Amino acid sequence: MGDVVGVAVLGAGHMGADHIRRLDRVVSGARVAAVADPDAERAKAAVAGIGAVSVHTETAAALDAPGVDAVLVASPGPAHEEALLAAFARGLPVLCEKPMVPDSAGALRVVEAEARLGRRLAQVGFMRRYDAEYRDLKALLDSGRLGRPLMLHCVHRNVSSPPGFTSAMLVDSSVSHEIDAARWLLGQELTAVTVLRPRPSAGAPDGLLDPQFVLLETAAGALVDVEVFVNCGFGYQVRCEAVCEAGSARIGEEHTMLVTADGGAREEVPRDYLVRFADAYDQEVRAWVDAVRRGRATGPTAWDGYAASVAAEAGVRAQETGTRTAVEMAPRPALYDAAEDPVGP
Repeated sequence: MGDVVGVAVLGAGHMGADHIRRLDRVVSGARVAAVADPDAERAKAAVAGIGAVSVHTETAAALDAPGVDAVLVASPGPAHEEALLAAFARGLPVLCEKPMVPDSAGALRVVEAEARLGRRLAQVGFMRRYDAEYRDLKALLDSGRLGRPLMLHCVHRNVSSPPGFTSAMLVDSSVSHEIDAARWLLGQELTAVTVLRPRPSAGAPDGLLDPQFVLLETAAGALVDVEVFVNCGFGYQVRCEAVCEAGSARIGEEHTMLVTADGGAREEVPRDYLVRFADAYDQEVRAWVDAVRRGRATGPTAWDGYAASVAAEAGVRAQETGTRTAVEMAPRPALYDAAEDPVGP
């Protein structure tokens, strides 16, 4: 592979277009070599002004395009399994946005396919692992200075939900970030999920059960609660407080611009995840490109993607039944026993 990694980006929607911009303008050592999207005009618009990029409507055509060394999957979740398996078949490293595969059976097929290769090719896009505040909290918990973690209190709020957003997606799309963050921060697998619901907010679309309260249990006896509210109306907020035996630590307080005028003060609140986690996305893609150039794989693994899908499925069942639901995972392949550090070489 040359000094510059040629990347095929699959999906040119909101997330894919942002990654195309990032690869072209922010991350060194990479270039956009090909883009695939069922909407050819959208794909062309996403790469306007970028030279030497081939545009396709089919995944296979983009993966086989000249100059492609790696793949960034930003298409809708149901298309991820096919894209990952196609990349594996070509020996191409992949950065796949979450969910890796929405259903756990498909996610397990991806894990098994990579295990048969005998080497890691996939990194899953749980970008919070690259956020400076989350990394500081992880380092603090790992140091043991606060003693054993007992609880995580989490908040996940969005201004509004997009069209077609379902009650199940509050868990399997939104809370999937907290699911991965909890596993990573605590170093523990999740064992059960309970979902409670207040009456829906007046700001929620008809039929959407928003907000929700998700309780996760871990193998070592810690508890993780998540308030997820995707139509709060006032901003994008993500917070996490770790409560330990000898102290607590909280991240996610808005350290943004404070505007004082007209006899009052107003603190600006980010409007979406691309603003709040802009640096985390940059660091994530930069780390992935650097790893690809060295022939290595770092970051969240396909197993992490599978674990998140299993827990999210259990959460949706808990939501539907109103009962505590066990998280039951397949045995972990040995390939993932020595996964590299998630935030660096």
